[in-house]
Amino acid sequence: MADLAAARLNMVESQVRTADVTDIRIHDAMRALPREDFLPPAKAYLAYADIEVEYAAGRWLLKPRDVGKLIQALRPMPGEQVLAIAAPYAGAVIEQMGGVAVTRFDGDDLAALPADGLYDLIVCEGAVARAPQSWLSALKPGGRLGVVERDGPVGKAVLYVRAEDGVGRRDLFDATPPVLQGFAAQHGFAF
Repeated sequence: MADLAAARLNMVESQVRTADVTDIRIHDAMRALPREDFLPPAKAYLAYADIEVEYAAGRWLLKPRDVGKLIQALRPMPGEQVLAIAAPYAGAVIEQMGGVAVTRFDGDDLAALPADGLYDLIVCEGAVARAPQSWLSALKPGGRLGVVERDGPVGKAVLYVRAEDGVGRRDLFDATPPVLQGFAAQHGFAF
C-alpha cells in the first residue's frame, strides 16, 4: 500500500499540477482519495497510470489530468447539488473538496435523469457523442455540466452553463476517453 500512496502523491505532482490544475482543493482531495478504491482489485495497479481505466463494463475513470482539469473548470462550491454520472472518482473528489452533496448515478440508462433543474453541477467521466438534452435540462439556472464529447479519434472536454435564456457551451481541452455504451454518434446516410 505504501507504493500506491507514493504513486498517488506522484500522480498529483506530475500529472495534475503540471496540467495547469491550480485549485489547491483538487490537489488535496486527490492526495487524500485512494484512486485504487474505485477500481476492481485486479486493476488497482493501474490507478495512477496516465490512462483511462475501466472500472466496470463500458465505464472508465478519466485520466487523472483530465478529471482534475474538468473539475477545475466546473468550479464546485460549498452547498451545491452535484450529480456524478458514471463518475465515481470525480464525484468523490468533488465531495472530498467539502460542503458539496454528491448524488451518484451509474445505472443502465444514463440518459434518463429523473428531475429537471435539480443540479448545480453535473460531471461525467465517460465520453458521449453529444451531451443529452436530459442532462442539460437537469441543470439549475447557473448550473454547469462537464463532459467529454467525442465523435472520432479525439474528443473535447466541454463545459455547458445553463442561463435563464438557454445553454452555453465552451470547449476546454482535448481528451480521448472511450465513449460510454449507448452514447456513440449515430451516423446516417445522406445524399
